[in-house]
Formats: sequence, structure tokens, C-alpha cells
Amino acid sequence: MEGVSALRGADSDSTQQAGGTFSPWRLLPLAVVACGFGAFFVFGWNEYLSFETLREHRQGLLAWRQDHYAVAALTFVAIYVLVVAFSLPGAVWMTIGGGFVFGAAAAAVYVIVAATLGASAIFLVARYALGDVLRAKAGPAMRRMEAGFRENALSYLLVLRLVPLFPFWLVNLVPAFLGVPLRTFVIGTFVGIIPGSVVYCLVGNGLGAVFDSGEMPDLGIIFEPEILAPIIGLAVLSVVPVVYKRLKRAKP
Repeated sequence: MEGVSALRGADSDSTQQAGGTFSPWRLLPLAVVACGFGAFFVFGWNEYLSFETLREHRQGLLAWRQDHYAVAALTFVAIYVLVVAFSLPGAVWMTIGGGFVFGAAAAAVYVIVAATLGASAIFLVARYALGDVLRAKAGPAMRRMEAGFRENALSYLLVLRLVPLFPFWLVNLVPAFLGVPLRTFVIGTFVGIIPGSVVYCLVGNGLGAVFDSGEMPDLGIIFEPEILAPIIGLAVLSVVPVVYKRLKRAKP
């Protein structure tokens, strides 16, 4: 009993030390993200990530791509990384715009790479700023959930990325607080966003006809049964390893 008490006391001391040695400087990257998010609205930059902007500048964007393809592609990727890293709204219009300017195939590659880089950036910021502190202060229930999530992190991440019900920015943060390794996060993000990115890049590829008709693109297309059903199927397949592990443990 004395040994158990000593172990508990050591665990308590380590938790207090983790919280006590926390430096405010660790919040600096998070403060930069918050300032960038605020500036996005204060300076009206949010107006540029819209359908109206794409419609008004459609010819200029196509001409720019035609004359300076490499610069246009690199600029698109850089802006997309910043949009995701600062958790800014409007990434869907970036994806659709990419499909319109670069075509579905090329845009899908640019979007998947840029979104993964941006998501990894905010993941690292959140983990560095708050991850250790939150885990140190977590109770037994939270630690059990963390252990379960980490054990099957890739499967859970694929589900969260594939199913279009969870906000992208939220899925960037939660794994950081649960101690998911960066490599697992990158793989899960890269693979999990492929279907949705391809769908919206295809929507953008047909945006010219939408402009000519004076209509709006259907952003809810990903919820159409013929599109959503295969994605749900992939999500179900991604949790098969989790189910297998639990069934294996349940065997006598």
C-alpha cells in the first residue's frame, strides 16, 4: 500500500511540475494564429474567399495561370496553407477555385498537399502551446480516452477526416491535445481528405458553366447519396482494425 501511495504521489508531483514549469512563451505561436485570424476579418480579407470574387476575377485568374503557371500554383498552395494554418473560413472556395483555375486533377494534388501542411502547422502549434498542460491536468477518464484514441489514432483520424460532419479545424486540434504522433496525424489527414478534396475540385472544374448560367455551385453535393455512400464505406473500413482488436481481446 505504501508503494502504491508513493507511485501516486510521484505521478501527482510530475503533474504539478508539468503545470508549474509552463512558460507563457509557449503561447506565442497560438497568439500569432489568433492575431492572424482577427486580422483576416478586420482588414476584410474574408471577402476575397467567396464565390463573388471567383466570378468577378475569373478571366484574370485564368490569364495569370496561363502566363505564369508555376507562380500561380505556388501562390495558390502558399495561400491555402495559411488559410488552413490560421483556421480561416473559406477553404472550400479555395478548393473550388483551384479546380476552376488548374483543373480537377492538378488542383486536387495542390489542395491535398497544402491542406495537410496547414493542418500539420496548426496541430504543432496547439500541441506545443497547450497539449502537455492539458494532458498533465487530465483526470483518469480523460487519460483512458486519450490512451484509446492514441492506440487507434490512424483509424479514428481517417473516420474524422472522411465523414464530412466534423469541422476541419476541430479535427486539427483534438489530436494535438490527445498526444497523437505527428506522423500519424499527417498520414491520416493526407489520406482522409482525398475524397472530399477531389469532389470539390471537380465542382470547381465545372464552374465555368455555373458562371454562365448565373447560378451558385452546389456545395452540398458531397452529401448526395451516390457520393456520400462510398465515403461512408471507406470510413467503415477504416475502423475495421479497431473492431478486430476489441474482438481479439474479448476472446478467452
